[in-house]
Amino acid sequence: MPGIALDIIDRKLLRLLEQDARATIAQLAEAVNLSTSPCWRRVKRLEEAGLIEGYQARLNRRALGWGVLAFVTVTIGDHEHDTATAFEHAVAAHPEIVACWSVAGSSDFVMQVVAADLDTYADFAMTTIRRFPGIKAMQTTFTLKEIKAPGPWPVTPG
Repeated sequence: MPGIALDIIDRKLLRLLEQDARATIAQLAEAVNLSTSPCWRRVKRLEEAGLIEGYQARLNRRALGWGVLAFVTVTIGDHEHDTATAFEHAVAAHPEIVACWSVAGSSDFVMQVVAADLDTYADFAMTTIRRFPGIKAMQTTFTLKEIKAPGPWPVTPG
């Protein structure tokens, strides 16, 4: 739950910014029927409350040369703090690992990894990921088709 109360205008602003982060304050204000100053104050308040973490462009991974998208599950050998921290630092050092989550269940981590092609992925997996500290086991699942790309978070009524 957010630390601030969100009204219908706040929720609409969040949805609009998720759809188009380049929207100007004037465009946002018009869309929510406010003048620019109150709209700007609302957006600032949403930023300061941590609901808006930043603004970015969504890039096309294939156009950038990343033809392979894989999910890699990793189990580490022990759950000592130092092992997990060393693993997390290793993950952070590689831009091909575009996301990583600590998870509950049969694995300890799930990573989202991109590569130019299968050969490049195989090399990265064997020479890099497998050498991360503490890895006991890893399994790769390759995506065949993107059904629904990561998109906007649902901004539901309170």
